[in-house]
Amino acid sequence: MSGAPLRAAPTPAAGCAERPVLRERGQREVFCGLTGIIWLHRKIQDAFFLIVGSRTCAHLMQSAAGVMIFAEPRFGTAVIEERDLAGLADANEELDRVVEQLLARRPDIRLLFLVGSCPSEVIKLDLSKAAQRLATRHSPDVRVLNYSGSGIETTFTEGEDACLAALVPSLPAEPAAADPSLLVVGALADVVEDQFRRLFDNLGIADVRFLPARRAGEMPAVGPNTRLLLAQPFLGRTLAALEARGARRLAAPFPLGAEGTTSWLKAAAEDFGVEPGHFSAMTRHARERARLAVARHRERLEGKRLFLFPDSQLEIPLARFLARELGMIPLEVGTPYLHRAILDEELAALPDGALVSEGQDVERQLDRCRAARPDITVCGLGLANPLEVEGLATKWSIELVFTPIQGYEQAGDLAELFARPLVRRTRLEV
Repeated sequence: MSGAPLRAAPTPAAGCAERPVLRERGQREVFCGLTGIIWLHRKIQDAFFLIVGSRTCAHLMQSAAGVMIFAEPRFGTAVIEERDLAGLADANEELDRVVEQLLARRPDIRLLFLVGSCPSEVIKLDLSKAAQRLATRHSPDVRVLNYSGSGIETTFTEGEDACLAALVPSLPAEPAAADPSLLVVGALADVVEDQFRRLFDNLGIADVRFLPARRAGEMPAVGPNTRLLLAQPFLGRTLAALEARGARRLAAPFPLGAEGTTSWLKAAAEDFGVEPGHFSAMTRHARERARLAVARHRERLEGKRLFLFPDSQLEIPLARFLARELGMIPLEVGTPYLHRAILDEELAALPDGALVSEGQDVERQLDRCRAARPDITVCGLGLANPLEVEGLATKWSIELVFTPIQGYEQAGDLAELFARPLVRRTRLEV
């Protein structure tokens, strides 16, 4: 496969929706799915994430979260020792013992996730059976679920997708005669969730629920009367599980920037019969605040060329925001996986000239990036420092997952995240 950009001419109205996609398969540079625990453990306040893995897994999590060993976060690692790998110990008995100790020490836990890793998969430890066994033992006080965060075949945001997909079968059933409800799917910072709840309430959409909920006992009901909005673009498995239970997705761009947030809210407003005039009136002030906050950074970013390596699956919505609201020029927009059913609206809004790539052959992509010499490169931590040494300004893609960036009130902050690398470089050059 050639590493040269594709030059197909799309119809202007289609954006990148009809353009060929450069698909690459080769060496990748991504974090593993375990890192999704970093934001999930802060969201579900009475849940605990028990990684069944190695000391390397434990060190990764402590480094990523900046957590000291005495801080008692809501995650930990059941370390697989050499004797487990050699078959000298019963791994299931060891796991049961660790869980008993954990629940005795942390009686506040109401939801326990057993999280698989590369080591647990290598020794073929069946965590689904372990979860069933432990759930029977500790029910009804503690619900026990499992999912895989292994980095063998996943990117780091897929950890959240696997976690939420594991939650879906246990969600309560919505009553058959229930009025339509709105379900917002994807972990959001509490402040962002509160902002969206107020906006929906002002629009007259009162029955709004969020997945995941802040507490295990508050997980939303789901059924045929559930309308859902995805707040994150990397939730393909969760979407499929919710649709299998009868929920219907409202197609929309993602709530990044003033334009994306407005379109996202409008998708719900139209489905729930909100009058266009009422929608405009209820969102006018927030839209204007977001527009002004973004405009402060446009002069610095307009015309700057952008190259996005595939990492978080946020790349396509980010490129749309940066191009349409800040005037940046996306050269290549890479994504680990291209889920067209989720991203069609975003692809149609991308500039015609952008190359969309799916998957990664990191050496070929590095060659294209070096040849293009973009003004800003969005990439993982493993690539950022080497590219900085080569004179390229970079933005860590993982920061865009850890930082609240959705909604009107965060639009200016999102723009500032991309202005900072250029400001830093200007100061260093003085």
